[in-house]
Amino acid sequence: MIEFESVSIGDIGDVITGKTPNTSIREYYENEYMFIGPTDLHKHFFIYESEKKISEKGLNSIKSSTLDGVSILVGCIGWGMGNVGLVKEKCATNQQINSITNINQKYNPYYIYYWLKGKKDFLFKQATVTRTPILKKSRFSEIKINIPKDKKRQDLVAKFLTSLDQKIEINNQINARLEAMAKTLYDYWFVQFDFPDENGKPYKSSGGKMVYNEALKREIPEGWECYELSDVIERIGTGLNPRQHFSLGQGSNYYVTIKSIDEGKILLDDKCDKIDDETLKIINRRSDLRVGDILFTSIQPVGITYLIQEKPKNWNINESVFSIRPNHEVISSEYAYLLLGSKGMKAFTKNASAGSIHKGIRIGVLKTFKFAFGGEEIIRKFSEIVAPQLAYMHKIEKENQELIQLRDWLLPMLMNGQVKVEASDHADIEAA
Repeated sequence: MIEFESVSIGDIGDVITGKTPNTSIREYYENEYMFIGPTDLHKHFFIYESEKKISEKGLNSIKSSTLDGVSILVGCIGWGMGNVGLVKEKCATNQQINSITNINQKYNPYYIYYWLKGKKDFLFKQATVTRTPILKKSRFSEIKINIPKDKKRQDLVAKFLTSLDQKIEINNQINARLEAMAKTLYDYWFVQFDFPDENGKPYKSSGGKMVYNEALKREIPEGWECYELSDVIERIGTGLNPRQHFSLGQGSNYYVTIKSIDEGKILLDDKCDKIDDETLKIINRRSDLRVGDILFTSIQPVGITYLIQEKPKNWNINESVFSIRPNHEVISSEYAYLLLGSKGMKAFTKNASAGSIHKGIRIGVLKTFKFAFGGEEIIRKFSEIVAPQLAYMHKIEKENQELIQLRDWLLPMLMNGQVKVEASDHADIEAA
């Protein structure tokens, strides 16, 4: 029988609300320390990078609100309230985050992190909801957490869950390296034009003939042409907006928006809206997603891509996501995926996007994207190299989805003692 005690968050450690350094002082914002905002909280297990950075002077200007050492960060303002992250280095957060730091040695910080991670809806209910939901520091500090009295029990639970998240993190790092390798090869062959010539030497660097192309405003290899995206694709479609078609929030299938698409990943989690089976059928008829299609976000952030390598079973897209089908008689899906995610495409969509509130790109405009086309043979050779890499990345991502589902299924049962972890080399679990 596991004995629990009810402890206030304020008694677990120091609660600190973040603060923003004076934005008018430019020297406060340099690339030295993480300055974490709500969007950084749900990217990784441990946060090692943030969208914004501040300098030593910027950090010192908000010294009483800084963190140093293992700290738990909780989003406490807005409709995304309840996202949780961990840091273990000197950094700061903005005022939308409450952090627990200097944690009492009686409590395992990772156990506290996992308890909070499973309580997003609960935390939202503790907030004051006016125009914007706010979970104030005083109310946050009063929240009670049920913690095993035996510190060893906390350690076992934390160790087991941490092992899952560490495996997920390692997999993410492997995929990031593979993605970078594929993009580098694409750039080397189709931007720098150092693809292997008939002698296996890099074409441009070995003196291959280059010809100026007026449409592209640059030199390209002799025999290459300027193509538009419309020349190499069979179809661009979208998902469906609810409007009068269906309602969100019911069923067990996922309604994927731009928020759920990361580079090379579909994030099927609690941030996704849910749809029922009948709604999924309605959207399927519209989007017609197939293996080999590339998803492409059409509004900010424009141009985040995902290659479909397995027929979607329990998810589909909304109208802000394009599904782009290559003409496989001309190009491969692997080449199309890297073309659509290239630096050239990102520069194009940045200049071509329009909109007063949320900038986006229209299908007709996207089709006019110009690029140097070297023919089917070079694309075939390129795809033979990158296809196994992308397939392996998909395999790793599937493993991650299974690990995430296992973790999220076990989490509430481990927290309430319904399932307990037994000490062993393999961290065995059993029903309590």
